[in-house]
Amino acid sequence: MQMMTRDVLLGMEEEEDDDDGDIGDVPASKRPFLTPHPSSLVLDNLEQTTVSNFGPLESQPDFRTPEFEEFNGKHDSLFFNDGQRRIDFVLVYEDESRKETNKKGSNEKQRRKRQAYESNLICGGLQLEATRSVLDDKLIFVKVHAPWEVLCTYAEIMHIKLPLKPNDLKTRSSAFGNFSWFTKVLQVDESIIKPEQEFFTAPFEKNRMNDFYIHDRDTFFNPATRSRIVYFILSRIQYQVRDNVKKFGINKLVSSGIYKAAFPLHDCNFSQRSEDPSCPSERYLLYREWAHPRSIYKKQPLDLIRKYYGEKIGIYFAWLGYYTQMLFLAAIVGVACFLYGYVNQNNCTWSKEVCHPDIGGKIIMCPQCDKICPFWKLNSTCESSKKLCIFDSFGTLVFAVFMGVWVTLFLEFWKRRQAELEYEWDTVELQQEEQPRPEYEAQCTHVVINEITQEEEHVPFTTWGKCIRVTLCASAVLFWILLIIASVIGIIVYRLSVLVVFSTKLSQTFNGTDPIQKYLTPQTATSITASVISFIIIMILNTIYEKVAIMITNFELPRTQTDYENSLTMKMFLFQFVNYYSSCFYIAFFKGKFVGYPGDPTYWLGKYRNEECEPGGCLLELTTQLTIIMGGKAIWNNIQEVLLPWIKNLIGRYHTASRTEKKSPRWEQDYHLQLMGKLGLFYEYLEMIIQFGFVTLFVASFPLAPLLALVNNILEIRVDAWKMTTQYRRMVPEKAQDIGAWQPIMQGIAILAVVTNAMIIAFTSDMIPRLVYYWSFSVPPYGNHTQYTMEGYINSTLSYFNVSDFKSRSRGSSASDFDIRTCRYRDFRNPPGHPQEYKHNIYYWHVITAKLAFIIVMEHVIYSVKFFISYAIPDVSKRTKSKIKREKYLTQKLLHENHLKDMTKTMGVIAERMGPVVTDNHLRPKSE
Repeated sequence: MQMMTRDVLLGMEEEEDDDDGDIGDVPASKRPFLTPHPSSLVLDNLEQTTVSNFGPLESQPDFRTPEFEEFNGKHDSLFFNDGQRRIDFVLVYEDESRKETNKKGSNEKQRRKRQAYESNLICGGLQLEATRSVLDDKLIFVKVHAPWEVLCTYAEIMHIKLPLKPNDLKTRSSAFGNFSWFTKVLQVDESIIKPEQEFFTAPFEKNRMNDFYIHDRDTFFNPATRSRIVYFILSRIQYQVRDNVKKFGINKLVSSGIYKAAFPLHDCNFSQRSEDPSCPSERYLLYREWAHPRSIYKKQPLDLIRKYYGEKIGIYFAWLGYYTQMLFLAAIVGVACFLYGYVNQNNCTWSKEVCHPDIGGKIIMCPQCDKICPFWKLNSTCESSKKLCIFDSFGTLVFAVFMGVWVTLFLEFWKRRQAELEYEWDTVELQQEEQPRPEYEAQCTHVVINEITQEEEHVPFTTWGKCIRVTLCASAVLFWILLIIASVIGIIVYRLSVLVVFSTKLSQTFNGTDPIQKYLTPQTATSITASVISFIIIMILNTIYEKVAIMITNFELPRTQTDYENSLTMKMFLFQFVNYYSSCFYIAFFKGKFVGYPGDPTYWLGKYRNEECEPGGCLLELTTQLTIIMGGKAIWNNIQEVLLPWIKNLIGRYHTASRTEKKSPRWEQDYHLQLMGKLGLFYEYLEMIIQFGFVTLFVASFPLAPLLALVNNILEIRVDAWKMTTQYRRMVPEKAQDIGAWQPIMQGIAILAVVTNAMIIAFTSDMIPRLVYYWSFSVPPYGNHTQYTMEGYINSTLSYFNVSDFKSRSRGSSASDFDIRTCRYRDFRNPPGHPQEYKHNIYYWHVITAKLAFIIVMEHVIYSVKFFISYAIPDVSKRTKSKIKREKYLTQKLLHENHLKDMTKTMGVIAERMGPVVTDNHLRPKSE
């Protein structure tokens, strides 16, 4: 590899620099660029490669520029013009000589930084070729190629595992082997996407190069690995030293506008194969067999996804696919429970009582707000009570218990599947030492003594500085969570205010027999409008907080990219958890629980009377809220993920086509695609985890949630595949062993889901009061029926209130239309005239006891089953463990045997050289 022996420095001390203090800046005397390594000579050279500050750049004898070549007309080519050197990365910039000057001298400064950077890339061993754009002559595309020596050096530094010899151990068996005739339809055709050859692998070492399976140097490093190595170099090359502060990294140059883009190339057009017969056209195969709508029923080609995009994206689609498969079972059971409720809704005794003209039609309910709300008849809620029978049935209890077990099975079986992928994708012992982020290295200005090695090391801040940063970050997150809570309180105030308006307006607009009033009750209208407003507020806060969370995490300065993503994951999920679920928690566990009674209602902020649930409870409102948020979120995400990139690319293609009819090269076609960004995959995970929470936390109120999630995920997989293969530039491949911080988050949701579903059944639904009435209060000594029955249940759950006991503040409108002296309200209290009037009666205490007992029993039963399943199902199957151990043994044996062969060969050479000497000594006569 070509290295420069003398330092070159771009000194710009006399120039104004707007980027001082940003990431990528560090005093040169204090920052260790990378940790020491046996193969770190090249890194030291990268540290030293700078551009001299003597005279103009053009006159520097050590300054190097890329080769300028005209486009050779091969629009599908992935090589330099010589057809030999492969393009591993592309940098794009706007020619400063043709750019409009916004600030005096700014173009010249940018040009000098860029030229210094490119010179240092060349000095670092990379080869560059520049080509002017075919469509826009202002744009210059700099193609980057890493020669064999550079690839070998950095493969050792990055501990990349590479093939030793073919491996015949890795045989993949299907769990549905007996149904191969059926699963064959779902599999990807192996004649189209051929299975990858498996190898024994080991971390690459240059001094043991002969041990590795190098049949062809051009293919030994696949395109994904080449791009990863080149990006590693690009992120650490310097381009300026100012006031002894070094600036470095392609990310900094792109963010400051010196370069417009930096990306690896797709291997062909997604809609047709490459004209180059040597190109595998993997992008075309992925589009045809994965992203195309006609492949929606097929399994994903995970090995090809992993090969083309890297393990990090591969593991995401593997997880999403497995989650979707497991949702099939949950959706089937959920639909069965829903159908059970739907079929039996006509047999729902308490709903019949609500709708009966002689029962519900004669029960006059107390006003639900002060002064202007009217009295109303119970049978006005007939339609909502019928709907409630569908969701508030025995099937709900069965489904809640089932989902508590299902989520455990999903998590445990996913761990096993993940272990299999680690073996198949060779990430079991991921020995790659994750390098610090350039942004972290840039701030390592403090020297501390390592307690273990007792050596000096550089850190970005002191212990006291770290405490300050953590405190500030935690305070910022807490502030935004409080902001969400404030928005939820605002929605509650809206509910309380609008309920009054709807109660008066709807009663004036429709008469009691109007069919519209059967469906559009004041409670229903309030619930729907509040849910829509809540969803809008959720999306607005979500958009703002995404940017705030990134700023907070950048300020926190995590060391590695994994640490960065895990920190951002926890912040974003905590915010999203409160943002998406707070309104559902309010409806499920707070609404209608602390309302007092008509003579002494409870007020919010001393002004707004607390809202009540309908006579059947708040379960139907919770179902409505979940449906609106889940459906609205799915629609909004699809608009963001599909429609916006498609429109942007469509506009870009329109402008491009209007300029010229020339056929553009591969790198220019990719440049006009959208940038996904480093956190693109993070948002995909976040979207699915929020959905996972809806499916598990509140599933007792909405058994169709798994079905909606299943349909969404089937489309989501193909939509994500479509946008990655057609709308976005190719991302830099990254290694990953698992799904990271999302696994413990899902485990936390699974534990919380047992509690929330138990409490929904106990406190939100009417199942426990119905069971208490059926087994205790329908028969003597509390009831008058001779056998267990649900007849009379509605009457037993509604307490009496004397209209004359209304306080002046709460007194409703005239009751003369109904000619009554008492009204009813939903609670278990003693009637007027009782020695303890309006106090909770014996029924109330029976119900509370039963609810608490139910929660304890349900939680303990499900947790016991969960822990038993977790213990019974190992994270790694015995077969996979054996395969891993055997492969490790054979790999070590292979390396040891190769080492012995090398030693034997070396000793043989030495022996041959020493043989004549020994012979001469034997033949030489002794001297006296």
